[in-house]
Amino acid sequence: MFIQTEPTPNPATLKFLPGEEVMGRLGTANFVKGDATVKSPLARKLFEVDGIAGVFLGGDFITITKDDSKDWQTLKPQILGGIMEHYTSGQPVLDQNSGAATGASTAAEGDDELVSQIKELLDTRVRPAVAQDGGDIVFHKFEDGVVYLEMHGACSGCPSSTATLKMGIENMLRYYVPEVQAVEPVMAD
Repeated sequence: MFIQTEPTPNPATLKFLPGEEVMGRLGTANFVKGDATVKSPLARKLFEVDGIAGVFLGGDFITITKDDSKDWQTLKPQILGGIMEHYTSGQPVLDQNSGAATGASTAAEGDDELVSQIKELLDTRVRPAVAQDGGDIVFHKFEDGVVYLEMHGACSGCPSSTATLKMGIENMLRYYVPEVQAVEPVMAD
């Protein structure tokens, strides 16, 4: 197994590409160290590495967030070993019936026209771009002209995330949906 790594805009995160499907069409899953309910054998394996603060699982990638006390030179071989060990074990990425995956922001029955339009723009124009950087941005709600988005993976805690939200996503949404006045982040669960 050959696992590629890519830097992300967030210096505390690194993107790992195992060359195999990670979540595929299941959506994404975000886990933080210390959460007693990590419902992923892969994430649990990676959290065994001292210094790992977060694991984000995307369609074909894994984004690892480290804490400040460790450096990538020390962590990277251990992470690569953990990923290889997981894939050779034959275990699933998520525990069965875990419900850990978050789906796309796809319009749902009961969404009003504005919310459907916002979700469509996020799914087609924003999420693919941030996935390239090892992250994800998921629609949380639209209220009083403000779109609230959850940031995961490399996007969470990224120094450029505010610029991405305000200058990129907010400007794009305001252009296509004039009712949008602002975009604000919400903390990921």
